Formats: sequence, C-alpha cells, structure tokens
Amino acid sequence: MRCPKCTSIDDKVIDSRISKEGNTIRRRRECLECGHRFSTTETLVREGLSVIKRDGRREDFERSKLARAINAACHKRPIDEEQIAMLIEDVIDALEAQFDTQIPSRHIGDAVMQRLSRIDQVAYVRFASIYKQFRDASEFIHEINALDRPKTPQV
Repeated sequence: MRCPKCTSIDDKVIDSRISKEGNTIRRRRECLECGHRFSTTETLVREGLSVIKRDGRREDFERSKLARAINAACHKRPIDEEQIAMLIEDVIDALEAQFDTQIPSRHIGDAVMQRLSRIDQVAYVRFASIYKQFRDASEFIHEINALDRPKTPQV
C-alpha cells in the first residue's frame, strides 16, 4: 500500500479489525519512511458475476452501479452510509447464494426493493419508480397503497 503522504510503499500494519458483517477488514497502517499513519479497507473481490438485462444482453456486474442507484433513492433521507453499505452487501450476498454467476437484473431490483421497503418507504418508492418504469402518477399511488397492505410471509 502506498503512503498517501510520501508515496513510499514500505509500511507496517498496526491494527486490523473485521467489520460486523465479516466482509471487510479495516487496517491501520504506519509508513516506515515518514511515520504517517493511515487506514485502508479491504473488501472481497467478486469476480465473474454478470447481469442478464431485460432485453437479454449480458454485462459485467458493477457494484458501483448498484450503489449509485441505491444512493440516488436514499438521497436526503435519514439513512446513513453504513446502512446503505450493509444493504448493498446483503443484496449481493443473497444474489450470489441464489445464482451462480449470471444474475437476472429483475432479481437485483426485487432484492433492493424488498430491503429498501423495510428501511425507508420514500427511498423504496423512488427506487421502484425507476426500476418499474412508472409512466404516470397512478402507478405511484398504486405502489404507495401496496406499501400499506400487510405482506404475506415469505417461505
């Protein structure tokens, strides 16, 4: 790891901590050249995942694209960064458990909506309006009314 202050590559790890979810490691490092201390975060690299789009095209899964969509839905809502990060990891973990390497895009959207509805209903409706491609206000009203109905338990 390159020191952000002097760009030296010689450092030592002072402390390591695993996140609550167990999917990232935060390391506190000290540069052996200048003594500057800095933190790094290591995450699991997920390789080989692809998304099957609605029109049948396939593209590489991009975590950043998922994060942008969720962040847009949660913009100016009382949802902290950690909740969003946990939601993203939860969605990816669930999809990887359900699918091998090719994930239909509708399952990604459904997984996000299911989790967002439990966190923040406004963020849920924002995400749903893009994902479900609402065409008019009546579709918003229908989705909001569906939020108020009791859900049938999933098996």
